[in-house]
Amino acid sequence: MSSEKILSVILAPHVSEKTARAAEAGRYVFEVARDATKADIKAAVESLFSVKVEAVNVVNVKGKSKTFRFRSGRRGDWRKAYVKLADGQSIDMMAQA
Repeated sequence: MSSEKILSVILAPHVSEKTARAAEAGRYVFEVARDATKADIKAAVESLFSVKVEAVNVVNVKGKSKTFRFRSGRRGDWRKAYVKLADGQSIDMMAQA
């Protein structure tokens, strides 16, 4: 996989309280491109962070409807990937962010 494809697959780490608890169990969450497949995500994480990925789960998140100054609008849809690493491996998310 080319370096341009790797950088276009993983957009950002998703940091929240829920993902911090998941990181303790060896699962990390990333915002990924809407057209990225599980194989693309696995290859990108393995080459970018030099770790062994056991499983990838992908979730399509629907954007919320919000009101902005008396006008209704909608946030964009996005996609996130839960990546499970092999035992004994980790990613330092604070150093990467």
